[in-house]
Parts: sequence; structure tokens; C-alpha cells
Amino acid sequence: MERELLSVIIPSYNEGENIRRIFEALEEEFRDFHYDFEIIFVNDGSKDNTLQYMRELSRKSAKVKYISFSRNFGKEAAILAGLEHAKGAAAIIMDADLQHPTYLIQDFVRGYEEGYHQVIAKRNRKGDSKLRSYLSSMYYKVMNKVVEVDLRDGVGDFRLISRQAIDALLQLKEGNRFSKGLFCWIGFEEKVIYYENVERQHGDTKWSLKKLFNYGIDGVISFNNRPLRICFYTGILILFLSLIYIVATFIQIVRTGIMVPGYFTLISAVLFLGGVQLLSLGVIGEYIGRIYYETKKRPHYLIQESNVMEQETSSKEQDRVLTQLFK
Repeated sequence: MERELLSVIIPSYNEGENIRRIFEALEEEFRDFHYDFEIIFVNDGSKDNTLQYMRELSRKSAKVKYISFSRNFGKEAAILAGLEHAKGAAAIIMDADLQHPTYLIQDFVRGYEEGYHQVIAKRNRKGDSKLRSYLSSMYYKVMNKVVEVDLRDGVGDFRLISRQAIDALLQLKEGNRFSKGLFCWIGFEEKVIYYENVERQHGDTKWSLKKLFNYGIDGVISFNNRPLRICFYTGILILFLSLIYIVATFIQIVRTGIMVPGYFTLISAVLFLGGVQLLSLGVIGEYIGRIYYETKKRPHYLIQESNVMEQETSSKEQDRVLTQLFK
């Protein structure tokens, strides 16, 4: 009886030290497993020897597929490329840095066999700095008040998703993708598995404070128009307060005569209103910028090299030969 296929998608950027290790860990995990598997490495424009290791592994094992981008397009594009080329009945998305434990795959599969379309790994904050943990916690609290999807602290891309969920994700064609939100937006039955945070053993993290901040902005902008509403309400509030100030000042002038305006009051008002205007223009600019990029309809990524196409072509050729033989 043919075993069901699982696709393991591994976005990679400068992970040359970890490619072989994650492959060996996955091979060991699937050794006595009742599922067949394929590993799809996505090289996101790495500058080190990541691609070289992918080529070597693909020559040694037919289960290894790799896609190499022409440049760094980002993790979102890498996840999308993996999903578009995955052939399995379900796909597991995980990082190459071994911070996502491979032993959880069996828990994922059990959840999948129970009928869940998304089996999600949720980590604790062990090993993170207190500042980072606090900022992350506050970010998710704010996010869940302003966005239309339920985002959870400690939940990332590490998960199993069924073929039905994959097909639903691939129907979403927006250019500015925010996978955490998209996973929540498509819905389907979910099961959460908790695990202890694993610290990176090899290589350096690719998430700087600046990248995390920009990623946070993407999350806010991608799933709602509430920042624009906040700008609108702020404008109404400032207009209302300004009218009260004008009326109060007019009454005071009528009662006591014209007064020399204070320097502090004037400068404070100018700085405050200028700050609000710049913030509002920034929010509006973010939305306009996203509209601009969406209208260009550029591809999410460009493939420079891959063995996926070769394997697909070979498989089609074999099918054609077999069809002719049995005619």
C-alpha cells in the first residue's frame, strides 16, 4: 500500500551550517514513520554555501528538492514558493536553524489524523530577553485589539497544514503577504501543541530589532484599515478640542480684552499638530505604497535554480512512456 506523502518546507537564508543537520534530523524522524516525505529547501538568496549543501543533498537523496531564488525575496516569498511546489497531502513549515524540534512532527501528524487542518506549535519565551518578551507580549495584545484575525504570542510559521488549507492559502493572491495573519484568516479546525523554546546552536539569527519592527508594522497594515480610522478619529478629536479652545479664547478676549499670546502655547500646539499630521501622512502613505505595489503585479519571487522542475519533467515523461506501453 502506497504511503501518504508529507511535504516539509524549509525556508533558508545563510543556513549553510544547519542544512545537513536538519536533513539528518528529519531523515531520522521519518525512518520508522508510516508516511513518506519530501523536503523542499527554499534558498532565499543566501550569501554563504547554503545552496551548495542543498545541491549535494539532492544528489544523495531523491526526497530532497530545492528552489533557489535569484535574490533575497524574504521569508514570506520562500514559504509561498514551498507551498506552491509541495505535492504532499499535508505540509509542514519549519525553520532550518533547528529551533523547531523535529520530534513534534509525530504530534503534528496525530493532530492531522484526528481531522485538524492546522496543527500549530506554540512555544514559550524561555531564553528570550525580558525586554523582547515584554515587547512581544504587548505587541500581540495591541494587535488583537486592532486587527480582524486572532494572533497569538509564541505562535509562528511552525505548523502542519492540510492540502485543503494549502489550496485555500494559494487562492490568496496579495503581493504583501503576512503569513501569520493569513493562517488565521483562512480558518479551518486548529489544534495547538505547546513546546519549550529551543535556542539556536549554530549560526546567527536573521531577525534584527529593525526587521522585527518592520514585520510588526506589516502585521498591523496588512489586515485592516483601522489605523486610517484612528487617524480620522484623531483628526475629529483635535478639531473638536481646537473649536473649544477658540471659543474659550474668544470669550476671554471679550471679557478681558486682547491678550498677548504665549510662546509656549503656540509652539506646543504647532509641534503637537505637526506630529499628528506627519503620523497620519505616514499611515496613509503605507496604504498607498501597498496599493502601488499591488497594482504592479510583480511575481513574489524569481527562481534562479531548482531541481523541482527536473523531477516533475522526469515524472511526466515516465507517465507518458507507461501510457504508451499500456495502450
